[in-house]
Amino acid sequence: MKLLYFAWLRAKIGIAEERVDPPAGVATVAALLDWLRTRGPGFAEALKDLKVVRVAVNQEHVGRDHPLRPGDEVALFPPVTGG
Repeated sequence: MKLLYFAWLRAKIGIAEERVDPPAGVATVAALLDWLRTRGPGFAEALKDLKVVRVAVNQEHVGRDHPLRPGDEVALFPPVTGG
């Protein structure tokens, strides 16, 4: 699975992207976020308030209950604003 981190999430986590093999029980976006929080202080800080974290799987915005597959690309980013 390929993970992409954007904006202040990337700054707090310290990397822009990585490939991971989550544990077998990580089958949804919610489970992935919970697992990522355990991977170190940068992840815990970046993901402490999930209300401000948006997720896209294979370039489609998804909810926390969205199922994941091993080859998915998962992007984590803050809410986008513009004007």
